Amino acid sequence: MSTGIKRTYGTRASKPSLPSSPPSELTSPPSLKRKRPLLDRPTEANTPAKKARASTAGAKVGGASSSSASASSAKQKPKQGKLTQLHFSLDTPTLRTCPLCDLSYTRGAPDDEALHKAHCARVQRGLEWGREEQREAERARVEELDGRVKLRNGARGRIVCFRPDLGGKIGAKLAILLETIRLALSSPPLSPAVLQRCKIYLFLLSVPGANTQREKIVGCVVAQRISTAMAIALPSELSPSSSSATATSSQSSYSHPLSDTRPSSPVSPSPSTALLPVDSSSNLYVHPAPLPTPLGIPRLFVSSAHRRLGIASRLLAAAAQTFILGCPLDPAKGEVAFTQPTGAGKGLLEAWGRGGVRIYEEERDM
Repeated sequence: MSTGIKRTYGTRASKPSLPSSPPSELTSPPSLKRKRPLLDRPTEANTPAKKARASTAGAKVGGASSSSASASSAKQKPKQGKLTQLHFSLDTPTLRTCPLCDLSYTRGAPDDEALHKAHCARVQRGLEWGREEQREAERARVEELDGRVKLRNGARGRIVCFRPDLGGKIGAKLAILLETIRLALSSPPLSPAVLQRCKIYLFLLSVPGANTQREKIVGCVVAQRISTAMAIALPSELSPSSSSATATSSQSSYSHPLSDTRPSSPVSPSPSTALLPVDSSSNLYVHPAPLPTPLGIPRLFVSSAHRRLGIASRLLAAAAQTFILGCPLDPAKGEVAFTQPTGAGKGLLEAWGRGGVRIYEEERDM
């Protein structure tokens, strides 16, 4: 028995629908849409779209959070400290004099503070004399007069001599030394005309340590060639003796009733009226008559930490023996003179010169 195939509408092939009007030749067939590849698309299309801003409510919430953050940062800032009212102290002097180096400087001024610090260290401990100066001294005209000088405390050093016209490291070191001496003694600077007739004598003290080449300049004597000087007045020449003064005063005040009523003869003037004062504080006077003198000492300096060790006497003795070649000078005979010594310098010249040292003016005796 043959079975029949039953056809339904779903199995039927769909027939294309015919247009109601015949196709016109003027119209173009519909174009098929194709997707462009990603490489051909512009970059604007490839970038993701920006998210829209939050709503007004969201903006209000963000503003509130930012304001709270600024408030919290303001709270974290440190509070300003309590201010103090300052006043000018006019009673406190700004000018100070150092008791160690006798240098007056302005307290609080950076330049004055730095100058005082460097000057005070040089006055107390001296200047360095290192390997560079020693190598230059061997090539220059620096003469070593005594290489084994023993001081009173057992320290050892040496004495060197040279002309002040040297340059290089030694010339720069000498300029600093002369400036230190000028400030320490409150004296005027030596003119070039005076320096041309001078010799420099230095005492180099060996510093104990591993480096044997390390030395310090602890003493300096500047010797000058002069022609005349003035003799220092003796204490007996400054005022008459007490006995004669007492006798003179008694004779002038007492008169016998039977004696003559004529006035007594006037008292002769004191010998000190014919003398020239050099330093009234130390009672130093000189006779104005110039005397022939070959050697003058315009500057003498020893660092404060190395005084009373015989350094000044050793330097002066070396200058008197070697300043004039082959002609040693004797200070006791009036062949050495100083220029306006200080109180400490007066004691030195009296002890070293044994009463024969004279006084001269460095600028006038040229």
